[in-house]
Formats: sequence, C-alpha cells, structure tokens
Amino acid sequence: MAELVVIVALALGLALGIQAWLVKPYQIPSQSMEPTLDVGQRVLVNRFLYHFTDPGVGDIIVFHPPVGVENGTQCGAPHPPQQACAESTAAQSSQNFIKRIVAGPGDRLSVRNGHPVVNGVEKTDEPYTLPCGNGGACDLPKPITIPPGHYFMMGDNRGASDDSRFWGPVPRKWIIGKAFATYWPPDRVGVF
Repeated sequence: MAELVVIVALALGLALGIQAWLVKPYQIPSQSMEPTLDVGQRVLVNRFLYHFTDPGVGDIIVFHPPVGVENGTQCGAPHPPQQACAESTAAQSSQNFIKRIVAGPGDRLSVRNGHPVVNGVEKTDEPYTLPCGNGGACDLPKPITIPPGHYFMMGDNRGASDDSRFWGPVPRKWIIGKAFATYWPPDRVGVF
C-alpha cells in the first residue's frame, strides 16, 4: 500500500511540475482568435521556450494582460484619438489571454483596416485574420513606438478582440509561453 501512495505522489508531482515549468494546457475562452482558434478549443503552451529565445512577430502566446482589463479600465496613459494605447497599466492581471504578437520592441506601429502597419509596412498578408469591421480601433493611423522589452498583441478576429490597441504593449515578463499545438476537439488537432 505504501508503494502505491509513493507512486501516486510521484505521478502527481511529475504532472504538476510539467504544467508549472514545461507545457500547460489552456482552453480558448472567447472569439478573439477566430478563425485560428475557436471558443472551447484547447491548446498546449510551451512555458520554457522564451527562456532561450525572444518572442517573435506571428507567435501566438498566452500572457497576463494589464490590471484593469477586467473592469473596463483600459490604457495606462492618456493617448490621442486615432492612436493605439502606447502604455499599459503598471501591474499585471491574474487573468490569462491568448493573442498573436504583431509588433516587438522598438517597432513603430499604427493600424489600417484592422491590419498592423509595422515600421511603415502594412501587414495585409495575414490569412488567419477576420475583417475588423468599422469600429474605431480598425483605423489608428497615428503611430506609436513599442517600448523596449514589450510586445504588441492583437487577436486574429480584429473586430471582436480586446487587445493591445486598447490597453497597450505587454512587458515580456508577463508572457507565460507560446501556444504550439491544439489537442481538442479531435477535428482541429494540429501544430502551429
């Protein structure tokens, strides 16, 4: 009986260790990443990759957004109309969000027709995005510069995504990891 308890304790400890440091599963809570990820779809997130390499534009990541996103508080600093938020609040939320990195440290960014314009180049070759619609965050022509150590996130479903356009770039230390595979539902199993 004591051996069984030790085996169960070791298995539980191993499973918890894997989730804490290596790979963690997450469920998609909203429509913000459609059509890439549907509500309820489940992904695996690599938690150790960014200890060895920098996050890159195009990566789908899980991260903590700034405090205040859950209460409707948005940008961490005043900003003019027709400009994305350039600064997040100082503290991270305990919530987990999943979005795509569209710009990194030092990049100049504006938004045209829902597409990021990074360093003067509009990224219209985004086959994974849904149209933005006619909302105010679809066109933000006044550029911002992404601060050092920060990343600008946008959901693939631009018209239904609460993202960096509203609450600013996210510090690297708030990034949990990179989504690399989906394992549920069975007809959507695959890697990114």
